[in-house]
Amino acid sequence: MTTPPTTSPTPTGSETSGPRRPGTAAPAPLVSLTWTDQETGYQGFLVIDRLVRGVSSGGLRMRAGCTLEEVTGLARGMTMKEALHYNPQGRYIPLGGAKGGIDCDPREPAAYGVLVRYLRAVRPYIEHFWTTGEDLGLTQDLVDRAAAEAGLVSSIQAVYPLLDDEEAARRRLADAFAIDVDGIGLDELAGGCGVAESVLTALDRAGVPHQGTRVSVQGLGTMGGATARFLARAGLRVVAVADIKGTIVNPEGLDVETLLAARDGHGCVDRAALRAEDRELPAGAWLRADAEVLVPAAVSYAVDTSNQAEITARWIIEAANMPVVPEAEALLAARGITVLPDVAVNSGTNAWWWWTLFGDIGADADEAFAHIRRSMRALVDQILVRAESEGCTPRAAAHALAADRLPVIAERFGWFR
Repeated sequence: MTTPPTTSPTPTGSETSGPRRPGTAAPAPLVSLTWTDQETGYQGFLVIDRLVRGVSSGGLRMRAGCTLEEVTGLARGMTMKEALHYNPQGRYIPLGGAKGGIDCDPREPAAYGVLVRYLRAVRPYIEHFWTTGEDLGLTQDLVDRAAAEAGLVSSIQAVYPLLDDEEAARRRLADAFAIDVDGIGLDELAGGCGVAESVLTALDRAGVPHQGTRVSVQGLGTMGGATARFLARAGLRVVAVADIKGTIVNPEGLDVETLLAARDGHGCVDRAALRAEDRELPAGAWLRADAEVLVPAAVSYAVDTSNQAEITARWIIEAANMPVVPEAEALLAARGITVLPDVAVNSGTNAWWWWTLFGDIGADADEAFAHIRRSMRALVDQILVRAESEGCTPRAAAHALAADRLPVIAERFGWFR
């Protein structure tokens, strides 16, 4: 097996997604690097938290203000997501956790060139150790196009040696990506299906009916848009959605399908599609929406110690990565507001890729949604039961569950640190 390149780990401070027991220090990642684009001065980051069977998994994001500390926390979160979906009877073999990030506004004219040069710079890692794909600010089509221009076979080629039948697996995944469900690709819907099922599991455990339960969603991109669709179709009432222009609200419920059809490539809604009864409010109004459920599905650190006081919802479902800062979560918990953590809630996209590639499911939308719903419901229910029995937050319960599974994965497959 190829030996990973030697890179000095960069210790970081407090993280929100570290797979560790309470009271222990966050371990340094296996690989932590910073790249500087010589043409623009923009920086990019790659963190490989750990390898399992020599490979790691985690998306690539692009946003202005992205930092190495942020990417480090996300990489640790990916280690947890992989562990939380470990099924000894499944064909999908958990990988290690990793993440990439570029500190650049994806709307800038220079952004695509920066992306290509970043991928070219980290090409040896993608070829051998890091499987990646779309994350905040990037679409999979864009990542694929840039990867090809950077000389890569695929953004997930590092996993190919682990497949029993590479040709059949790649064909199955390509067929799955070609599936369209009512105007939206299956690959875009998979993660939102998992988020929606997390919401429904929490409601069911609390005995709250789906019909009419009000939801506010921050972000109408890939994850937020798909989540809004699944929740609306389950009978919930989406009363607010926020994008970069502001918040669109309607207490009687928004026409989710119309808004989805009116989005641009960055999830921004054309206001010409709004109905007369829809209103526009400032960007932060989604937090104050009169709703039982808030779904932050856009940027990290969206809920902090100041704006958490505006929230009256009963549940916050983390569709984005690290949207609630730890200090804010403690204040929310003290007010009886439950936060379902990102490491479980938004893990459906990553798991769907691997379930499809390894052959646990075929290239079929109904089969994919059924598998995602069944797996996510079991996982979220297990987390909520553990949180209740141990008197802790769902995040602490998810961390504990991952900490239980990581040694089991290591014993079976090994890992490299």
